[in-house]
Amino acid sequence: MAKPAKTAARDDVKSLSGPERAAVLLLALGEEHGASIWKSLDDDEVKEVSQVMSNLGTISASLIERLLVDFVSQISSTGSVMGSFDTTERLLQKFLPKDRVNTVMEEIRGPAGRTMWDKLSNVNESVLANYLKNEYPQTVAVVLTKIKPEHASRVLGALPEDFALECVGRMLRLESVQKDILDKVEQTLRQEFMTNLARTAKRDAHELIAEIFNNFDRQTEARFITALEERNREAAERIKALMFTFEDLGKLDSGSIQTLLRAVDKDKLGIALKGASAALRDLFFSNMSERAGKILRDDMESMGPVRLKDVDESQMAMVNVAKDLAAKGEIMISKGNNEDELVY
Repeated sequence: MAKPAKTAARDDVKSLSGPERAAVLLLALGEEHGASIWKSLDDDEVKEVSQVMSNLGTISASLIERLLVDFVSQISSTGSVMGSFDTTERLLQKFLPKDRVNTVMEEIRGPAGRTMWDKLSNVNESVLANYLKNEYPQTVAVVLTKIKPEHASRVLGALPEDFALECVGRMLRLESVQKDILDKVEQTLRQEFMTNLARTAKRDAHELIAEIFNNFDRQTEARFITALEERNREAAERIKALMFTFEDLGKLDSGSIQTLLRAVDKDKLGIALKGASAALRDLFFSNMSERAGKILRDDMESMGPVRLKDVDESQMAMVNVAKDLAAKGEIMISKGNNEDELVY
C-alpha cells in the first residue's frame, strides 16, 4: 500500500530527487501560480509528481528558499509546506477535472508500482486471494503468471485448495495470452479491485473518531457527543451513525447472537446484561436454552448491584468480540440498513 507521509522536516537539498524537487516547487507555488504547470503535465507526470507529493512530509523553509531562489519573495511568508494526500487532492481539484483527480488519487492511494502487475505484487496476498477466489480460474491463471513468482506462490497458498489446483492446471495449459484479453483483465482489475482498494485506504476522519468514541465509557462518550453537538451538530450526527455500540448487538440475527454467546466470557455476559435494556436482555435470553438462561438469570441476581464502570467494560468487551467474529466472517454486523451492512 502507499507509504504514509513523513513528518520530520527535511532540509538537505541533495536528498531530494528530481520528482521531489518538482513536488516542492508546485506545493510552494500553490494553486494560483502552479495551475498552468499542472495543466501542461500529462497523466503519467501528474501521477508521478502526485505520488511523490503525497509522501513528501514537511519541507523546511530554508530548503524551500535554496530550491526556489527566484521565488523567495512569493514564499517568504509561507514558512514550511506539508505534502499529504488531502493537500494534494485539494490542490489538484482547483485546476483538474474531478474524474481526472479521482483517477490520480486512486492510483497514488493504492499499492506502489508503475504497472498493474507491479501494483498487484505489492498487495497483501490474503487481500488479493480473497478477490481472486471469486474469479474464473482462467483469469486467476493469467494474473498469477504476470505477478512476481514469490508473491504468486503466497497468493496461491491463500486460495481454497481445490480452486488453487484448478488454477495451477490452467497455468500449465496457458499459452501466450492475446493482448486484447490481457488488456481486458487489466481493465477489470483496475475498475473492480484497485479502485475499491484505494477507497478503502482513504479512511474518513469521522470513522476514526467514531472508533475512538466507541472505546469511551458511557459518561465520557455522552460528554463528548453533547459538546460536539453544540459545536458541530452535523459532524456529531455522522459520528453517532458510524459508532457501533452495545445496543447495536440487538440488530444481530439469531445465528450471530448464538455465535457471540459461545465466544464471550460468561462472567462478562452477566455483568453486561445487567446494564442492558430489557429488550436487548430478552433477545439474548431468547437465544439460549432454558437451562442456560435460568443459570445466567440466577447468576445475575446473585451479583447484586454492580459498578457502572464494570458494566461498561463488560459491554465493550462483548462489542470487541463481535467485531472480531465479524472480521473472521463468522457473523454479520449491520447498522439496521439492509443496504448498508458493516463488516469490521
